[in-house]
Amino acid sequence: MASTIKSTDLDFTNIKQKLKSHFQSKTEFNDYDFEASGISNILDVLAYNTHVNGLTANYSLNEAFLTTAQLRSSVVSHAQTLGYEVKSSTAPKALVNLSLNLTGVSGRPAQIELATGTTFTSSIDGISYTFRTREAVYAQDDGTGQYVFKASDSTENIAIFEGIEKVKTFLVGEKDERQVYVIPDVTMDTSTAVVEVFETASSSSFVTYTPLSQAININENTLHFSIYESPNGFYELNFGDGISFGKSPEPGEKVVVKYLSTKANLANNGTVFSPSSTITINNVNYTLSTVTATESTGGSPKQSIESVRQLAPIAFASQKRLVTSLDYKGMIESNFPQVKNVAVWSGDQNLPMDYGAIYLSLNFENGISDAVKQSVKDAIVGNYTNNLSVMSMTTKFTDPIDVFMEVNVNFQFDPALTGKTLGAMEPDVYQFVQGYFRRNVENFGAVFRKSNLQTEIDALDASILSSNISVKASMRQDITINALNTFLLNFPVKISTPDDVLFRIQSSAFEFKGVVATIKNKLSSTVLQVFDLDGNILLDNVGEYTPSTGIIAVNSFEPSQIISGQPYLIFSVSPETESNIKPLRNFILKLDTARSSTTAIVDRQTTSLEVTV
Repeated sequence: MASTIKSTDLDFTNIKQKLKSHFQSKTEFNDYDFEASGISNILDVLAYNTHVNGLTANYSLNEAFLTTAQLRSSVVSHAQTLGYEVKSSTAPKALVNLSLNLTGVSGRPAQIELATGTTFTSSIDGISYTFRTREAVYAQDDGTGQYVFKASDSTENIAIFEGIEKVKTFLVGEKDERQVYVIPDVTMDTSTAVVEVFETASSSSFVTYTPLSQAININENTLHFSIYESPNGFYELNFGDGISFGKSPEPGEKVVVKYLSTKANLANNGTVFSPSSTITINNVNYTLSTVTATESTGGSPKQSIESVRQLAPIAFASQKRLVTSLDYKGMIESNFPQVKNVAVWSGDQNLPMDYGAIYLSLNFENGISDAVKQSVKDAIVGNYTNNLSVMSMTTKFTDPIDVFMEVNVNFQFDPALTGKTLGAMEPDVYQFVQGYFRRNVENFGAVFRKSNLQTEIDALDASILSSNISVKASMRQDITINALNTFLLNFPVKISTPDDVLFRIQSSAFEFKGVVATIKNKLSSTVLQVFDLDGNILLDNVGEYTPSTGIIAVNSFEPSQIISGQPYLIFSVSPETESNIKPLRNFILKLDTARSSTTAIVDRQTTSLEVTV
């Protein structure tokens, strides 16, 4: 019968003690002093050998499976057996508009070429990074001496990428040898690799191979390559077998790989790009005019172990086709580093129902511009959903909707159990709550469980004796002042039913007919009313809320000013169940830092009364 081996069973001291107990149970060793005898040394050797072999077997078994492997090399290897391409570091990309003014210059050319690899510099957090073009761009004289450079797609947005361009050269050996082409660079961006194969080491003519991911039909003459991460973190270049799975370079040919070595996410958020060199026209140097269209974004380090562990099985299950929501999710998160995570649902799950559609909501990384967001959406539709979807489904995008959690923590605090004061402990707990939301809640599909947060707060410090948490949910609604506003707010939670003492709905303050007011529900009713700050009713019916659906409906509401100065009102509700809030579709729970608090209550549990006799 199989049994579970505990890690404590592999402890050296425990193993030796078990061996000693075994020998002591034998009659021939009744009078033996195991500590002072030579057999103690033998027991040390046996225990050590058992300890090492046990640990080795335990670690080896763990590394044999994707779900338990801890080493990056093991996780990457398992992912590759599933046909999953582990993402390398990704170079940040920016879009710039380039122009040159040669007005009044005689003998100016009709066309100016900006060569591939033209460099620009950008300072980010005091560190200078180099960006470069990856294709030649051209500008035509408009007749007045103004030159505007255009990319190959005829747009004025020129793409520049951060990184140092590197070149690695290989000579192809004999066919009976396995050709291994290792690129010794852990910061390589494999998506920028260009592979050229020359006929001889001195030849100037070459053919360009394309990435395997772009291959449509594969036969013995297909010119494609693939690059995989090797166990030591470098990258290995592979070709077809030369028989049925693509053409392989012939012996004596030269393989040249050009690529970018990048600083990845460190070079994100660059906003100003200065050309590193000038353009020479008729022996006179001129400086390019550079205008930033979008800041540098998209840079990311190597795909993390946990990301590989999660996405590799999804990619394997999808088999490069899009059927289930997990197929879409895996495809987007694997190919677009700008997207933190994605929510996917079909039209029959939408409100209102929309059959024949697939809805995508993308949660982008911070700092991504609107232009980049749109380019990502266009690429998803153009390169993936239109080609890989096995059914005729219309792809529709919808923005994430933020639902803010107002979390107020009261905790009992005994200063005698810590070196911290009450004034220091309150901000510590508040920062912990902020971190908890960032780690566990602020993503699509993440569930807020009050008991989990409360347990972690209680375990934060020995001086925290107990805690209590109250929770409300709120949403922002854009308001047009001095105009009639009619809108619906759809909360992802059921709202508490009316009470004769407590208000279930309350808005932030605004000015209504010259009076500062708020919207609240009528006590014991779902009807919404406008109250002044003294509790007098200014408007007896401005809408209603439906507890079972979480919908707030406001009709013909005309404020003259919003007191906070913001263009929106905040509507705060009491959830029917505070302990468990699970948003669906494109809702994301976030902590409302302005309306959340932590309050300590001193409870000196070590204080006792002494009775004097």
